[in-house]
Amino acid sequence: MTSPISEETTTDSSKADAESQRSGGFLADTVDELKLVVWPSRQQLFSESIAVILMVSLSAATIAAVSRFFGWASSQVFR
Repeated sequence: MTSPISEETTTDSSKADAESQRSGGFLADTVDELKLVVWPSRQQLFSESIAVILMVSLSAATIAAVSRFFGWASSQVFR
């Protein structure tokens, strides 16, 4: 548990850090962060995109099959 005094001192120092970062500019900071991103290769992007498309298709087919089954079952029960 922290005391209110320690929280006040951390917020004062974080405010000073935030103001010093603002002087660098948002766009410059954004460019610096984008340089740190590890971008996937074309092969990796393609294979992972195919995997996502397949999993979404399988999930949609499963949900549709379950929905049709329960629709059929309810029509049998509530004739």
